[in-house]
Amino acid sequence: MQPSALPDLAHTDAKPVHWLATAAAMAAVVAAAGMLQPEAVTATATASESHVATQHGGAPARTAPDPAGVTFPLDCGTAGQTVAESAPGDLDGDGVPETVAVVRCAAGSGTPPSGIYVLTQRSGAAPRVVATLVDPAQKLSVTDLTVRDGRISATLLGYSSAEVPRCCPDDLDHAGWQWKGNAFIKTSDPAGSTARAT
Repeated sequence: MQPSALPDLAHTDAKPVHWLATAAAMAAVVAAAGMLQPEAVTATATASESHVATQHGGAPARTAPDPAGVTFPLDCGTAGQTVAESAPGDLDGDGVPETVAVVRCAAGSGTPPSGIYVLTQRSGAAPRVVATLVDPAQKLSVTDLTVRDGRISATLLGYSSAEVPRCCPDDLDHAGWQWKGNAFIKTSDPAGSTARAT
């Protein structure tokens, strides 16, 4: 047997005690790393949660109520109801969005009168109607619904008399509503409350 030309390496002839000491040192390093890592992760998550809470005013974001499937206080017989327009917005400034919906009967022809309704939804509950801004009994058509900065705006089309054909409304009102105290207050456009359509 020829002796090796390589230098004698001490670790090639390790004793069991040497391996135990190495294993104990490695276990200590792994344990220390494990104790430090969860704390760092928790700090990162907390910073992230704080950032999200700051962005959303301290509460999780909520979506506006969906008008689909809501039964509105509108008697349509067997025709059913249809949501012609809807718009979300925080109307009372509480940080929770409401939905404003224009609803009418699903008539096959003509222009059935519309209603404007405000929907709200408590956490875990179904959406519900909390206010009627335009009652279909007023026999108005509603167009151009918008919700901006807590204010509801819509164009109301009506009739100056019973003789005016139902196809051709001749009264036009640019109306608005805003939550004041504990009710929606109706306002009209600055140019005048009612304008005659031409």
